[in-house]
Amino acid sequence: MIHYSINDLEKITGIKAHTIRIWEKRYSVVSPERTDTNIRVYNDEDLKKLLNISTLNKHGFKISEIVQMGKEKLCEKILEISNASSDHESSINNLIISMIEMDEDKFEKVLSSAIIKIGFEKTITHIIYSFLEKVGILWQVGTINPAQEHFITNLIRQKLIIAIDGQENSPKPEAKTFLLFLPENELHELGLLFYSYIIKKSGHRVIYLGQSVPLKDILEVIKIRNADYIITYFVAALETRQIPDYLKKVSQGFDNKDIFIAGYQVSQLEGEQLPPNIKPLQDAEEFKSYLNRL
Repeated sequence: MIHYSINDLEKITGIKAHTIRIWEKRYSVVSPERTDTNIRVYNDEDLKKLLNISTLNKHGFKISEIVQMGKEKLCEKILEISNASSDHESSINNLIISMIEMDEDKFEKVLSSAIIKIGFEKTITHIIYSFLEKVGILWQVGTINPAQEHFITNLIRQKLIIAIDGQENSPKPEAKTFLLFLPENELHELGLLFYSYIIKKSGHRVIYLGQSVPLKDILEVIKIRNADYIITYFVAALETRQIPDYLKKVSQGFDNKDIFIAGYQVSQLEGEQLPPNIKPLQDAEEFKSYLNRL
């Protein structure tokens, strides 16, 4: 049985620990177990219930109303909100629940509804990115197992690959070529796949090498296929303090090319002295603006 502390629930649901305690005492919203030292611990059912309550509460339902709803009624109201609202938080909460339950049908409904409402790109940047941040919190507190993460990331990966394949394979006359790869031992490729989608949609060419590519192999690829730009992505393979040295090696290997770097760890490099041809990207919107200027 997976257990959460009350602080874990606060981070994941956005409901203050103080509020959870009040709701617990006044309305018996959840009934946590207690450790030998009398510390509250919560389970997956508690988390799912609080995520649903958080969604309803943010849409104007009073807690006194919510606690009177049965499970079926509560799910019905959540579905109504998901179908009618453009609120991203409810979609993110539902994705977390679909991951915990490993429910592909629920995942498909949530994602399809979001894509219809706000389009594919905004679904990725406004919903999926935030959802993956929540997944990162679940990893940090040790309450998600690899099977659950693989289940949900593979579903998202499938969507991205279908979207990439759906782009016309006829680059514009002035198209540039982008070489995309992940550093050795880096396996988190969703962000890199999204950049591949953006590039192809903009009418440029992509050489996609994917996960865990040794630097010496990248140098060999460049001898075979010339690329105008290089993109790589940092999530977890290297410690943040190791990244500047790695980037110096990449820069030396491709000193005449701009090298774009993105990913969670890039934001932690602020203040680092990077080689002049290394171009940190804060998000996909910044990269799209760059592509529009080419």
